[in-house]
Amino acid sequence: MRPALRRLALAACSFVLLSGCAGAGTSKTSVSAADTQEVTVIGTDCSAESRVVAALYGELLTAAGQKVRTAPTAYASAADTVKAVLAGDIGLTPAYETAMLRALPGGDRLPGNMAATLSMALPPGIVALKPAAAERGVVLVVTRATARRHALRSLTDLSRAGGRLTLGGPASADPDAPSASSLKKTYGVTLAPAGTSRTADVLVLRGTAPSIRKDALVVLTDPKGVIPPEHVFPLIGAPNADSTARKALAGVNARLTTEQLAVLVASVEAGRAPGEVARTWLRAEGLLS
Repeated sequence: MRPALRRLALAACSFVLLSGCAGAGTSKTSVSAADTQEVTVIGTDCSAESRVVAALYGELLTAAGQKVRTAPTAYASAADTVKAVLAGDIGLTPAYETAMLRALPGGDRLPGNMAATLSMALPPGIVALKPAAAERGVVLVVTRATARRHALRSLTDLSRAGGRLTLGGPASADPDAPSASSLKKTYGVTLAPAGTSRTADVLVLRGTAPSIRKDALVVLTDPKGVIPPEHVFPLIGAPNADSTARKALAGVNARLTTEQLAVLVASVEAGRAPGEVARTWLRAEGLLS
């Protein structure tokens, strides 16, 4: 090949190779934001409350265009899911105020100011979003007959029974459950320990226990706050807490009450899938199309 022709051929090959590299570079830099978006891994504990609330979060984030997947294994407790968020193993979990503080070193509660408590207790990069009205904490309940007999509406009213009532129930060993001594100190109420849950006059239950609605039990109010708050809220890592995620999750926080959560829990405990229960409720509330 003549020298002039050889130079033309080499120039042509160089142009093709450079064009190919430029094309590859253009393709790489044109990856959409959705392709590089942080995947939010949602973790739960084994309870029906945690699983159905996590499903609510997942449905709303997915509808908002967020990438979501569920952690393959449920954690043993709400405290363990908090620790998993702190460790970066998951990006989001349903959390509960007092249970979360127990999981944090130095997570002491500031009386009357839970929002400030959470902000001070959490390390940088972890965000506690606004809580829902719904609580999964313990409550003290009585039957309607007992409420009528002693005119009971609040824990203060228990003093009218004159020490004749007993205290017990499935959640009486819960860390948040008030003891007979704490009730006496706060309300001046004397309650004897019951032999079994069946014989207790005042039952300690989870606020989401299906039996409250099923048996029309009366929940006694706690005006002096002897029972610590356990509102459910999204605990989320900062990389997952962009404005889109915050706005989507705010939909649940603005609508979900303890009574509604109890209905969702009952459906899950009856065998329905948490995702199905979550979608049905979100559509009924106009939060999901």
